[in-house]
Amino acid sequence: MNVIVMLEHRFLQTPDGAVWTQTMFAHSFWQRYLEVFDRVKVVARIHEVPTPPSNWKRADGEGISFVAVPYYVGPQQYLLRAQQVKRAVRNALTASDAVILRVSSQLASDLYPVLVQTQHPYGVEVVADPYDVFAPCSIKHPLRRFFRWWFPRLLRQICADACAAAYVTEHALQQRYPPAQETFSTHYSSVELPNEAFVPVPRSLGQGMQPLILITVGTMEQLYKALDVLINAVAACVSGGLDLKLVLVGDGKYREELEALAAKLGLGERVCFLGQLTVGDAVRAQLDRADLFVLPSHQEGLPRAMIEAMARGLPCIGSTVGGIPELLPPEDMVPPGDVAALAQKIHEVVTAPERMTRMSARNLEKAKEYAEEVLRQRRIAFYRYVRDQTSEWLTTQKL
Repeated sequence: MNVIVMLEHRFLQTPDGAVWTQTMFAHSFWQRYLEVFDRVKVVARIHEVPTPPSNWKRADGEGISFVAVPYYVGPQQYLLRAQQVKRAVRNALTASDAVILRVSSQLASDLYPVLVQTQHPYGVEVVADPYDVFAPCSIKHPLRRFFRWWFPRLLRQICADACAAAYVTEHALQQRYPPAQETFSTHYSSVELPNEAFVPVPRSLGQGMQPLILITVGTMEQLYKALDVLINAVAACVSGGLDLKLVLVGDGKYREELEALAAKLGLGERVCFLGQLTVGDAVRAQLDRADLFVLPSHQEGLPRAMIEAMARGLPCIGSTVGGIPELLPPEDMVPPGDVAALAQKIHEVVTAPERMTRMSARNLEKAKEYAEEVLRQRRIAFYRYVRDQTSEWLTTQKL
């Protein structure tokens, strides 16, 4: 049986038909579905380009094909192409396909009415929380308040009607977007942690390491990751006498604004914008050079970047949103959007080497709960349930 996977991600396609991705969703990611399904058909936005950037990876390949949805960025462009997008999404579905929706997703929302009307079973992989996505300071849009009401409401309906639901969190997203009582439900992260992603032993951090290097990894396409909050907190710490350097891995339309903020605060020599790096060794090399990982996000599902940092034995500070409380203890978290609290927490941690050593050991052990061999069994059970439910439904259609 083939499976359609629909997700809110943008890919590139070159004239030879090859499909490319910058960070997540390379070919190796899709191979996990092939353990249960014969072929994977990915439905997503695809932008045509003459050549791929040098650091992008192939997403298609043996067993993996893509269905292009008309390309758009943001609500305004979507509205201009809405009818074309909906037509492409619905045409991608055939009755014999199993369906998995990675939500929240506008494309999944476009297919949902068709699935309900035909009673076609589908599974959901819940990877993001639209209520937090559209929180104040998280995104700038005149319809933010409406979006924050509408999209969580729609996601609750999609989850309630699914035959199977897999969440990236153990508890957080399940509470806000619960499955129906009879629905098969499980949890697993999308993170890819092969054996080489883990350091063998925790870090031992001594006195006198100057400057201390803080690092964060996240998109600058929106302000979800609260990088402006982090830059302001680092400025407060430096003003208070700490010798810090901040490394930001990621890119997007707000990069220039964030660079201007760092310059305005006198942090030009202390903040390094590395841009987007290829997942794997390039990111791990930067994590290994850092002393503390900080992710003060306004919204999260379960942050893969934090788990990857924990696997490198990095002490971590995060905000109290999404699944972060499932990764970190209360003493290592701060409320989202609170510059003063974040600055105080950074000061507490970096001035206590013994605490950083304990954090390193704890985080490395916690990351092992997300190793590939641990998550694989839950994924396989979810895929099989979706496949079996689809097979049963197809049998009823032939009667």
